[in-house]
Amino acid sequence: MRRPWTRWAFLALLLLIGAGDAQGTAEGQERFITLASTTSTANSGLFDAILPQFTALSGITVRVVAVGTGAALKLGERGDVDVVLVHARGAEDRFMAAGFGVARRDVMFNDFLIVGPKADPAAIAGMTDAPEALRRIAAARAPFVSRGDDSGTHRAELRLWDAPQSGDWYREAGAGMGATLNTARAMAAYTLADRGTWLSFANRGELIALVEGDARLFNPYGVILVNPARYPHIKTADAQAFVDWLTGPQGQAAIGAFTLGGVQLFTPSAD
Repeated sequence: MRRPWTRWAFLALLLLIGAGDAQGTAEGQERFITLASTTSTANSGLFDAILPQFTALSGITVRVVAVGTGAALKLGERGDVDVVLVHARGAEDRFMAAGFGVARRDVMFNDFLIVGPKADPAAIAGMTDAPEALRRIAAARAPFVSRGDDSGTHRAELRLWDAPQSGDWYREAGAGMGATLNTARAMAAYTLADRGTWLSFANRGELIALVEGDARLFNPYGVILVNPARYPHIKTADAQAFVDWLTGPQGQAAIGAFTLGGVQLFTPSAD
């Protein structure tokens, strides 16, 4: 004979299964966009600070794929993301000219700096001429670590050299900014770093900032909506809402308010 409570337990189990299915359906309906951006924006902590503000206002979650600028633009070219936020203006212009993006907007800027060991074997400390500082590093054959990953930082470094570099003293990390700084620290080597990642980097050891203030170290960031006419699956409305927020008064204020140790890491620059 079936006990009465067995039927009620069975009904309760069905209710729990139904609730689980409903939760799964709700999760499947989560509003989100996918953003390909640089390791510098992720490593600095910027996204952790500002993206929750956008989500709270809009109900749209931003899923970030943090890679170098070259890789981020490749994701945009394949239609694998809805928006890209990068820092290599020439590459961004080519992305737009090829029809992969709808419109590019300025977002913010900071700058690059050359960091290296406190001992400074190339004697570049205090210089404000970045190409000359790199020439001294090459002449001294002092260890230098390049990101070597087609990122915005890597492209900026290549623009500053007189010619491509090679040799035992020149190493390509093929990695993000944080990993490259760790390699430079371990090797007592020089490297080019964006200021945002440098200020948030805690494992400096004997590394110090040596060269800064050259106008050629200017580092602007732009945001681009991937072209929905080319890729119909792009979440146009939600992606555009994010671009508008990021370049509007609230997003720009959030960027300007983001500091580390009282230091502002990025300067908002949208019109």
